[in-house]
Amino acid sequence: MLEISEVGKQYATPRGPLTVLSGLSLGLKRGEAVAIMGPSGAGKSTLLYIAGGLEAPTSGAVTLDGIDPYQLGEKELAAFRNRKIGFVFQDHCLLPQCSVLENVLIPTLVTQGASPRVDDPRRARELLEQVGLADRLDHRPGELSGGEKQRVALARALIQGPHLLLCDEPTGNLDEASAEMVAGLLMELHARQQTMLIVVTHSATLAARFPLRYELRHANLHPAGA
Repeated sequence: MLEISEVGKQYATPRGPLTVLSGLSLGLKRGEAVAIMGPSGAGKSTLLYIAGGLEAPTSGAVTLDGIDPYQLGEKELAAFRNRKIGFVFQDHCLLPQCSVLENVLIPTLVTQGASPRVDDPRRARELLEQVGLADRLDHRPGELSGGEKQRVALARALIQGPHLLLCDEPTGNLDEASAEMVAGLLMELHARQQTMLIVVTHSATLAARFPLRYELRHANLHPAGA
C-alpha cells in the first residue's frame, strides 16, 4: 500500500520559498491505478519523484508497504527503489550501447545485497514478448522507433516485479498511433501484474483510461473535472 500523507514541498528562491505541494494526500492499494493531470509547472513530476523515493518532501510523510523510504540510508534507499518501484519517463532513458535485452535486465544487475536470479533473462524475454518486441532482443535503441523504445522502458520498469509503477508522461513524445499502443500495453500489463500505478500526463486520452483521475492545481489534488 502507498500512503502519501499531508505532503508539502517548497523550494528556496531569491524571492522566498516557492510552494509546489501543500498538504497533499493520496492512498493506493495493490491493483489500483490513478492518472494525475495538470498544467506544466504544477508539481506533477515533483509528486511522482516524492512517491518514488527520489526527492524528499519538505513536510508530511510517504510510506510504501509500511516503510518510509526517507528514513533509510542511501544504500538501503537505492535497494528499496530498485526492488519495490518501477519508473517510466517521457524520455525512455535507455543506454544506447546496450541491446534491448540488456537494457531490460539493467535493474537486476544493480540490486544491492542480492545475487542475480537465474530466471531474470527468461523473465526479460517474456516481458519483451508481451510488449511485442520478441524479435528485437539484440537491437540497440538507435535501431528502434520512439514507441518501441518506450515499450522497452516499460518492460524494464516491470522486470523486478515492482509493487509501485510510476510513469511520467509515458506517451508525451509519441505520435498518436504509438501513444495508443503504449497506453494499451501499460494498462494491460498493470492489470496482469496488479501493481499500484500512478501516471502523470497531459493527455486526456490516456487519463480517460483510468478509473481514478485527479488534477493537480493550487498545490493539491482535486477530482478531475471538479
